[in-house]
Amino acid sequence: MKFINNLITKIKGFPKNTKIYFAIWSIINVLILLLYILGASANIFIALLFFVMWQGAVTFYYYYRYYIKKGRKYGEWADAIMFAILAATFIRSLFIEAYQIPTPSMEKTLLVGDFLFVSKVNYGARLPMTPLSVPFAHQTLPILEMKAYSGSLQLPYYRLPGFQKIKNGDVVVFNFPCEYDNPVDKKTNYIKRCIAIPGDEIKLINGNVYINDKVFGDPPNREYSYNVTTDGTGFNKKLLYELDITDKDLMSNTYWMTDQTREKLKKESNVKFMDTLIKPRPTPGETYPQWQGIDWSRDYFGPLYVPKAGVKIPMNEKNYWLYKLPIEQYEHAGKLEQNGSEFTLNGAPIKDYTFKMNYYFMMGDNRHNSEDSRFFGFVPEDHIVGKALFVWLSLKYDLQHITKMDGQQIETKSFKGVRWNRIFMGIK
Repeated sequence: MKFINNLITKIKGFPKNTKIYFAIWSIINVLILLLYILGASANIFIALLFFVMWQGAVTFYYYYRYYIKKGRKYGEWADAIMFAILAATFIRSLFIEAYQIPTPSMEKTLLVGDFLFVSKVNYGARLPMTPLSVPFAHQTLPILEMKAYSGSLQLPYYRLPGFQKIKNGDVVVFNFPCEYDNPVDKKTNYIKRCIAIPGDEIKLINGNVYINDKVFGDPPNREYSYNVTTDGTGFNKKLLYELDITDKDLMSNTYWMTDQTREKLKKESNVKFMDTLIKPRPTPGETYPQWQGIDWSRDYFGPLYVPKAGVKIPMNEKNYWLYKLPIEQYEHAGKLEQNGSEFTLNGAPIKDYTFKMNYYFMMGDNRHNSEDSRFFGFVPEDHIVGKALFVWLSLKYDLQHITKMDGQQIETKSFKGVRWNRIFMGIK
């Protein structure tokens, strides 16, 4: 008790600005503690440990500054920098965060080199689940290539109330679900278009998407891959630049294009034939759920029901393969096994299963160059990061796929300047 009284006396002796900083972070810590206990039903001991850890860190910092180091020169600058780091981390975690597009899976809606802001508040901010992490780092520390977090302390999933629910067609950032070695909020960030929401049934026929047996309109900048046969001559760089064809494999004469670009390229005098490369016949195990009993491809897929929390499905062989991954890995329900025509969960016979979470089906706008839900399956609700808002910077790159003699493909990327017309462009 004497120690606490002395500590309170010391805190009262902090400079005025420091008292304000200290009070702000104390209030934030208390609110987060209450959210974890009341909202996420977190273990009280773990939530208190998290609270004590951060509150102790802040208290010790200011105590060290003003009573051990006696408020040394430049101390106020140190206070301001610390406050700025904590404030930026708070904003980044709960409000808005910057991302970069590294791959062409969303072309031509989002391009390699686009930098965008992603809102955490639209769908509700997800509270940190891995609190022991370095600010502004996701998985690894730059240059050092060391892990930027410790998974020794894990907090339960909880999402603050949002302004809206995820809608069909929203462009969403999420954590890649099949990365099992990392905690949920430290998995690699992906960005795709949400095609199907919980309770929907999705299927693809000849590349066209159907949601609940109704055609789902493609985004205007959706791309397919095309094999272009010419009279033996190629296309000059100026033409490809004007048509904005940045994703291509010159060795196989494959070009990824929108419908509008395809029609323009068709008019070139040296073009003899174009094949859309729609793939009706699958390679065994090519698509989710990688089971030989389901005959799907990237362009002929489904029908597949997207799980909704509280909905019960019958357990049969097909559903066993379709939903084994989310049941075991995302819902942590235990070991699901098939024994002939019977099914067991943790050794107990089951005839049906009721989902605990909502799930989403994501696809890239570059339909033939996207690793998405057609291949890795559903995205659980606790993996949702936020909604893509607008592009704040866009750097132009030229992408080229090169097929080597052994069949291996490599990708080259060369910088071509700034896309000024995309700056502050909204994302649709």
